[in-house]
Amino acid sequence: MFLTFGLTKIRFQIMSVTEKDVKYIANLARLQLDEEEVTSLAGDMNKILGYMELLDELDTDNVEPLEHVIDLESRLRKDEAKEPLSHEDALKNAPDADSDYFRVPKVIE
Repeated sequence: MFLTFGLTKIRFQIMSVTEKDVKYIANLARLQLDEEEVTSLAGDMNKILGYMELLDELDTDNVEPLEHVIDLESRLRKDEAKEPLSHEDALKNAPDADSDYFRVPKVIE
């Protein structure tokens, strides 16, 4: 398997995950696992590493790196300056207002 950093390609061999590795990781994460869970997780982690080896066989030399697997367009509206509300329009739908301000119930004594 190769890891690429810019133009540098480093070859490394994927190792398998042992039950000792799973126990070490579980200890770091403060997880308490029984022996059945340790065995199951070691198998799952090794399957993941095996899949990574399978993916490594793909030729990705001419594939552009992606931020997302699909191209996403911005769904936000354009930030355009518009005419602000007039003072009267802003206070028009207020439940309680005097001539200049919104009136709200007192919340601090």
